[in-house]
Amino acid sequence: MAIFSVYVVNKAGGLIYQLDSYAPRAEAEKTFSYPLDLLLKLHDERVLVAFGQRDGIRVGHAVLAINGMDVNGRLFAIGSQLSPEQGSSGIEMLETDTFKLHCYQTLTGIKFVVLADPRQAGIDSLLRKIYEIYSDFALKNPFYSLEMPIRCELFDQNLKLALEVAEKAGTFGPGS
Repeated sequence: MAIFSVYVVNKAGGLIYQLDSYAPRAEAEKTFSYPLDLLLKLHDERVLVAFGQRDGIRVGHAVLAINGMDVNGRLFAIGSQLSPEQGSSGIEMLETDTFKLHCYQTLTGIKFVVLADPRQAGIDSLLRKIYEIYSDFALKNPFYSLEMPIRCELFDQNLKLALEVAEKAGTFGPGS
């Protein structure tokens, strides 16, 4: 079991922290206007070409924009708009056969996103632990400005330690 990635997104939707525990493969990127005769799918928070080929775009390439609108980082907003429940706060978990995307949104609008193996247990408690680490090592850092990228060595170290514990044990106890 594994935890693939951790992301922290500010309330404006900007990525302020990213930790990947795998090496991403290189992608070819092009911008085309709509309509595309391609089949697209969502994978690891990216829209990828699943079927079709046109002007150098091949299966597996990432789509960055459609009609000039950025498609990355829109998962939470799309989930809120598509939800049948009024006042939905967005996606809490998205499950596929290869990964689970877990999202925890705080009352202040900060979102913690974890991509993990579908069999990985204890992600909800891990998300709360990540929020605790964020509060202790980013927010209490006198050099950190809200909504800005997190560049704090203690935050990095404690987050990596929490991920190791989660991968080995699967859960966090009430006292950790």
